[in-house]
Amino acid sequence: MKRLCLFICLAGIFTSGCDKGFEKVNTNPIQATSLDPAYLLTNAQLGAMIYTLQYQDPIVQQLNTPFGSSLEGGQHNIWFEPGDAQSVFTDIYTNCIKSLADIITRTKDDPDRSNLYNMARIWNAYCFQVLVDTYGDVPYTQAGQAFTNEVFLPAYDPAEAIYDDLLKELSEATSALDATKRSEANDLFYHGNIDQWKKLGNSILLRVAMRLTKADLAKAEQYAKIAINGGLMTSNADNAMLTLSIAYPNINGNSFNGTERANYYLGKPFVDFLKSTNDPRLKVIAVKYDFPANDLATAGNADTDPANQIGEPYGYNDATISTEPNYPGKSGAAWKYSQVNRQTLGKFDGPYFFVTYSQTTLLYAEAVQRGWAPGSVGALYEEGVKANMDQMAQYDPLATISPADQDAYLVANPFIPADALEQINTQYWISCFLNGQEAWSNFRRSGFPQLPPNPFPGADPVIAGDFIHRLQIQSSERAVNTANYQAAVSRQGPDNFATRIFWDK
Repeated sequence: MKRLCLFICLAGIFTSGCDKGFEKVNTNPIQATSLDPAYLLTNAQLGAMIYTLQYQDPIVQQLNTPFGSSLEGGQHNIWFEPGDAQSVFTDIYTNCIKSLADIITRTKDDPDRSNLYNMARIWNAYCFQVLVDTYGDVPYTQAGQAFTNEVFLPAYDPAEAIYDDLLKELSEATSALDATKRSEANDLFYHGNIDQWKKLGNSILLRVAMRLTKADLAKAEQYAKIAINGGLMTSNADNAMLTLSIAYPNINGNSFNGTERANYYLGKPFVDFLKSTNDPRLKVIAVKYDFPANDLATAGNADTDPANQIGEPYGYNDATISTEPNYPGKSGAAWKYSQVNRQTLGKFDGPYFFVTYSQTTLLYAEAVQRGWAPGSVGALYEEGVKANMDQMAQYDPLATISPADQDAYLVANPFIPADALEQINTQYWISCFLNGQEAWSNFRRSGFPQLPPNPFPGADPVIAGDFIHRLQIQSSERAVNTANYQAAVSRQGPDNFATRIFWDK
């Protein structure tokens, strides 16, 4: 009994002793208790880099690989989920939407952070356009609310309704930006420059509006006019891009220079088109290395002569590629097809572009061609082409294309008013090189360039003789968010390559 009383007394002493200063003792003195939401914008900008080498780039026939298995994708028109096919859904929601939803919630009612609030809304609209353009119906209204509202299984919104809200969000947020209010220096694009953010917001608005040219022409015209009148990008200094480094490498350059370097080649239709027009961009994009499977230091001679470039054709795999009529042979473990130059556009630490002056100007040219704005279609077309050629130097000075070469190209390949839509959108295809997501979306929307369907014999039969129109929702989402996923399928159509996004008529 005495022992029990002694234990109780000691326990009381120790308990009261532990209570005193408990909170101070158990607080980490160096851990942040509140994160500035501006850092979440940085995270959402970095997280918006997506891997498009497996599906989007091969679908528009700019990049290719003969391999199947983990590299199976758009080059064979086959779904291979364990690869990077699911990266758009996973990366955008995890790395972008979650952070942007947090910013919007925390700054909505804070007048001092109104610019950050509206910047987040603009970038949120960009990210959701990527998601809709890839899958159609996706979680939108309830997305990113797991922490704030405990919504763990968000409902899917109809793609068309999401687009309507993106138009509203971009219009409102861009208009509300105010250069007299607090700037946000952590912004990776413009270091908080509000004038440039306004241009970005209007340029994304124009992109969203132009996607509707076959789905709702009146709405496309309405919002294209708002975007143009609001002020678009005016030079390559306005490009929405990431300047990357060894610490944060370019997602594409990482593949071109790492263990995947022997696997990716330029597509034959892309190389052939650039060769047929004597396009000076080919000499800074394409290369043939003596030993393409080696790292850059030991890859040997880099042949950039446009006349010697050979694109890899579609319709083959690694077992049958040697039977193609112009098969160039192998060099060690790699084929002698042209690749992306690792010293220019394929740099490990090269920039990543999201929205560019060239793309925006070409869309502007199309709007003028449709009679939605005043201006010279031909002059805007030429400016869009030159802007992309000038953009090459933002990768590396080695990729600089001289004004003389630019002028010579436009003289040899003049703008023809009767072919305006085809010329504008074919140039848009070139301008989107290494942004396969946007190239694929505008290709579906415009129908240009006129590419032959992928003839691979083992393609998914649902798109035999056609192109991939959407990617499938990943299996983990289907398994966890089953009821909402099935509701979307019932509304939109089968979860396969053939089901079209509402604007893809």
